[in-house]
Amino acid sequence: MELTQSTAVLHVGSQSDKHDLNYPVLKLTDIGVRFNNTVALRDITFELQAGERVAVIGPNGAGKSTLFNVISGVLAPSQGQVDIYGHVPGEHICIAYVSQRSQVDWQFPANVADVVMMGRIGRMGLFRWPKRADWQVVEEALELVGMSHLSKRQIGELSGGQQQRVFIARALAQEAQLMLMDEPLSGLDVKSQEDIFSILDKLRQRRVTVLVATHDLNLAAERFDRLMLLNQTLLGFGQADQVFTPELLSQAYSGSMRLIETPNGTMFLSDDHCCGGEEHTHD
Repeated sequence: MELTQSTAVLHVGSQSDKHDLNYPVLKLTDIGVRFNNTVALRDITFELQAGERVAVIGPNGAGKSTLFNVISGVLAPSQGQVDIYGHVPGEHICIAYVSQRSQVDWQFPANVADVVMMGRIGRMGLFRWPKRADWQVVEEALELVGMSHLSKRQIGELSGGQQQRVFIARALAQEAQLMLMDEPLSGLDVKSQEDIFSILDKLRQRRVTVLVATHDLNLAAERFDRLMLLNQTLLGFGQADQVFTPELLSQAYSGSMRLIETPNGTMFLSDDHCCGGEEHTHD
């Protein structure tokens, strides 16, 4: 797969966003998705407010990527409605989709600044050269994620954490107000993860709403405002103590998640390879 507009930050719509600030940033109503005779999502209803940071958790095949595709307008739901500030997704360029790094061809010959500039296409229009103002937006985005000093470096020469920061900068250059991030912390060391969360804190200050798919239950509980427990349907949506219950986790992970009470809190023992067989503790 080439490093194109559709690989990392996805969704180019009309030149202007339609926003009614009396409506939630994102509202899904009775969303369902079917592929032939297979149900991918059913009865998904929720809404998000500006600046929220929400983790989407669930086993492999739960429908997390499908949900993101529906929200971004790439996939039309079989039923239900998606509203971005009261309007359908196709009328917005404020939605950014930061996909998994494994879906990107890192040999694509582009440097960091050029990759971030790709986020400006929706604002500039196709086949138009960037103006000075566009390059200024790119420079500011790179500065915010701490990558200005590597702006001329080839994207394939970066570490995993640096690559993730570049694609967040690309979303910032797009002037995204709703950011969908699919497993952005996967394969990153603790330092790189902390760098990402530092950036997410800055996005919160800018009232950017962030929806993050993750398998890490600890990070979900500790670092996000609300958790969305998904397995084809929305099993739980709220704070960690509301979502991390034996009943809901059993429904989500079909018995592959074992809960053990310890003096330090509840330990999650996962037999599901999606969680890497790791132990997770939630106070």
